[in-house]
Amino acid sequence: MDHRYEQLYIGGEWVRPSSSRLITAVNPSTEDALGSVPEGLEADVDRAVDAARRACDEPGGWASWEPERRADVMERFAAQLEARADRIATLVSSQNGLPISMARQLEVGYPTAVLRYYAGLARTTAFTEVRAGLLGGSVEVRRVPVGVVAAIVPWNYPQVLSMFKIAPAMAAGCTVVLKPSPEAMLDSFLVAEAAEAAGVPAGVLNVVPGGREAGAHLVSHPGVDKVAFTGSTAAGRAIAETCGRLLRPVTLELGGKSAGIVLDDAVLDPARIGQDLVAATLTNNGQTCFLSTRILAPRSRYTEVVDLVTHLVRTLPVGDALDERTLIGPMATPQQRDRVEGYIAKGRSEGARLTTGGGRPADLDKGWFVEPTVFADVDNGFVVAQEEIFGPVLCVIPYDDVEDAVHIANDSDYGLGGTVWTSDPERGAAVARRVRTGTIGVNRYLPDPVAPFGGVKASGLGSELGPEGLESYLQIQSVYC
Repeated sequence: MDHRYEQLYIGGEWVRPSSSRLITAVNPSTEDALGSVPEGLEADVDRAVDAARRACDEPGGWASWEPERRADVMERFAAQLEARADRIATLVSSQNGLPISMARQLEVGYPTAVLRYYAGLARTTAFTEVRAGLLGGSVEVRRVPVGVVAAIVPWNYPQVLSMFKIAPAMAAGCTVVLKPSPEAMLDSFLVAEAAEAAGVPAGVLNVVPGGREAGAHLVSHPGVDKVAFTGSTAAGRAIAETCGRLLRPVTLELGGKSAGIVLDDAVLDPARIGQDLVAATLTNNGQTCFLSTRILAPRSRYTEVVDLVTHLVRTLPVGDALDERTLIGPMATPQQRDRVEGYIAKGRSEGARLTTGGGRPADLDKGWFVEPTVFADVDNGFVVAQEEIFGPVLCVIPYDDVEDAVHIANDSDYGLGGTVWTSDPERGAAVARRVRTGTIGVNRYLPDPVAPFGGVKASGLGSELGPEGLESYLQIQSVYC
C-alpha cells in the first residue's frame, strides 16, 4: 500500500506546497511505510487562511448562505465520505493501529452521522430572534458565524475529531483550515476529495498537514477567528495562553484519567458486561482520552472485580490492526510504546501488582505492540493512577463505600469521562451526578452526538457536539430597532 500526495487542498484546488518537505506515514502494525504528503509550512498556512477568509467574507460567501442551502451541501459531503468508507477505515487503521472492525464504526459511521446531525440543526436552528424591547421598540438578536476556524486534530481518531469541528463550523457558516496530525494525515486527503466531489465551495474546507510549528502559526494567525483543538493538556495550555492574549475564542478537548466505579450491586458476568466494560476502558488500544482506566472496586468484592478485569483483558486478541479478529492493535508510534512501557515500569516500582500483561507480545516480532495490562493493589496516589498513560493499561483501585468511591473518582486533575457499573440504573445515575466530570455513563460509555462532549479541570474548555457545539461557532449581534 503506497499513498503519495504531492499537493495540498487549499481554496478548492490541489496546489503545490511551498517546499519539498514531506511527512511519511508508517504502519504501526508492520513498521512499513504507507505513503507521504507534503508538509505544510507557514506560507501554506497563510494561503489556507486567506482562502478561508475569502470564502467566508466575500459577497455571496459561505457565511451568507441560507442555512438550508449549507445543509444540502453537508449532506452531499456525508454521502461522499460514505462512498470512501472502506478506504478511510483502512487508512486510519493502517496509520494509528485502531482495529479495523472499530474503524468502520468509529471513523466512518460516526463522523457521517455527526455531519448529518449538524445539517439537520442548520435547518431547524433559529439564527435570528426578534424581542420586544423593554425600553421601547424591538431588538433583533442575530447568531452569526464566528468566521475562520483553525481545527487542529490528533492522530487517535482523526476522522471523528475532525468532524466534531468541521460539521458544526460548516452548519454555522464558518470556514475551516484543518491541520491533521503528522502521525495520521493520509485519510484527511480523502476528506478533501470528498468535499471537492460534494461541491463544498472553494475555501470552505482547507487541509494543511504539518507539525508543531505550522500548528502554532495557525493558532496565532491574525486571520483566524476561533481555534478548536483536541490533544494533550500540555499543548492545550499553550494554545489557551495564545488565545487568551489574542482574546480569541477557543475550544479545548484535552486529556483524561477517568474512573469506572463498580458499585457493590454490579453483576460481574463477563457475558453481560464484558463487551461494554472493555469498550469503556480499552477502546483503540487505550489510546482514547475519555476511557475509564481507573477501575474503582468495593473492598467487599475487590478480588472478584480484579479477576473479572484480568480475565477480560487477558482474552483480548492482540495483532495487526487490519486483522478482523484483532481487538488490541499496536501503539501509534514507537515513542508512544516507549511511553506506555515507561508507565508500566513505574507501576511496578510503585508496588502495584501486575495481574496480566506488562510486556510485548512474544508472537509479534514487528510492530509497536504492548500487551494489555492490568495493575491491582493500586493506590490512587500512584503515578499510574494520576497521569494519563494513553495505552492499554488499567488500574484497579479499592474503595470502602460510595462516599469513598466518589472522593477517589474526583481526586484527579482531569474530568472528561467516567462510568458507573450497577444493577440499579437509578442508583448509578445518582452516583454519576456526584462525579466532577464533563461526561459519564451508566453501564456503558458512548458519546452521543445530541449531547455536549467536553471536560472540566485539566480536561479542557468548552464543549463539542449537541446544539451547544453549534453555539460555539456562533457569535451574538443585537440590533436595536
